[in-house]
Amino acid sequence: MSFKEKSAWVMLIALVLGGLCYCAAVMSMSSANGTLAPPNLPAVAIYSVILIIITVIGHIVIAIMAPKDANAMVDERERIISDRASHRSGYVFSVGVLLSLGFYLFGYNGNILFYAVLGSLMVAQLTECVFQIISYRTAV
Repeated sequence: MSFKEKSAWVMLIALVLGGLCYCAAVMSMSSANGTLAPPNLPAVAIYSVILIIITVIGHIVIAIMAPKDANAMVDERERIISDRASHRSGYVFSVGVLLSLGFYLFGYNGNILFYAVLGSLMVAQLTECVFQIISYRTAV
C-alpha cells in the first residue's frame, strides 16, 4: 500500500469520526432547543480541531512506519489518481451546494442552508478519499 493510499485512509477515518462528533453535537443542541440549532462557532472549531488532531497523528504514524515512502516524490500515476478523485468530488460538492440552495429557496431557513452546505463539503471530501482508495486498489 502506497503512502498516498494510507494517507487517503487516514483522511477518510478523520472525516468520518469528525463528522460523527459534529453531527452528535448538533443533534444534542437541537434536542435541547426543540428545533434545529443555529450554527455554532465553537462546535465548528471543535470539529476542525478533531480533524487536525486525527490527521496529524495518523500521518505521523504512517510516516514513521515507512519514512522512505513519506518522503518520496509523487509519481505520474498518483497525480492522475488525485486529479481524478478531486474532479469527481467537485461534482459531488456542486450538486450538494445546488441542492442546499434549493432547500433555502423553498424554506428560507439559513440554518438548514449552513448545515446542508457543510454536509456537502463533508460528503465531497469523503467521496474524494473513497475515489482515491478505489483507484489505488484497482490500478495495476
